[in-house]
Amino acid sequence: MIALIGIDVDGTLVGSSGKVPDLIWELAAQARAKGIHIALCSGRPAFGLAAEYARHLDDDGWHIFQNGASVVNLATHHSRSTPLPEGSVRGLISHARETGQVLELYGDDDYVVESEAPWAREHAELLGLEFKPRPYETLSPPLVRAQWLVSPEDAKKMVAPPDLEMAESTSPLMPDVRFIGLTRHGVSKGSAMREIAAAYRVDMRDVMYIGDSGNDLSALRVVGHPIAMGNADPQVIKAAERTVGHVDDAGLADALKIAISSR
Repeated sequence: MIALIGIDVDGTLVGSSGKVPDLIWELAAQARAKGIHIALCSGRPAFGLAAEYARHLDDDGWHIFQNGASVVNLATHHSRSTPLPEGSVRGLISHARETGQVLELYGDDDYVVESEAPWAREHAELLGLEFKPRPYETLSPPLVRAQWLVSPEDAKKMVAPPDLEMAESTSPLMPDVRFIGLTRHGVSKGSAMREIAAAYRVDMRDVMYIGDSGNDLSALRVVGHPIAMGNADPQVIKAAERTVGHVDDAGLADALKIAISSR
């Protein structure tokens, strides 16, 4: 029986409309009524719209943000954060200032971006946050994740420093941008799903995960029921046990129905 479901946001829960279909919320409620835990598992931070989505899915449990760097229990407000190495952060800041590329730095409850580029503004709107560029040094520690906003061509050239984990993701709401998330080495959606499963005392064989992008691969590879969206990247479809419908056709509903029927 499926006892825990991990759900990605962009391209899985949220499609090109920027809205979550009512059917998804209804099925999530049915799954919870069956005793299934549901965890949001996003590269987004634990504030803004992502926090609202998490509360709607399950306001009494654990959720994953920042590609696994922030694991938060909404009921107790307990947070398990893994900070970035300070040396790596300094190097990223220097590179951003030298190249003019858009770099975002995140803490548990705040983020900072210096760039005033259109992509930076557009991403703040996507996150449901006020756009207020300011110096990187104004973000209070701990810093748990960094993120580059780059073109698809530049994304192919990105290489992670040896002490960082790198994961690429996309959003239907910003199709021309690739989000390159950086967390401490060993921290990923997969490691966070293991942590949540342990907290709930759920065997990983009884965990379902649904995703569409490269940053979902680590989670898909450790669960017993890996599900790809119909709009997923080829490597995600290859890693999945089965593929459901496109996000714009509420394909996530198909996966939730499978989990509910397992009970």
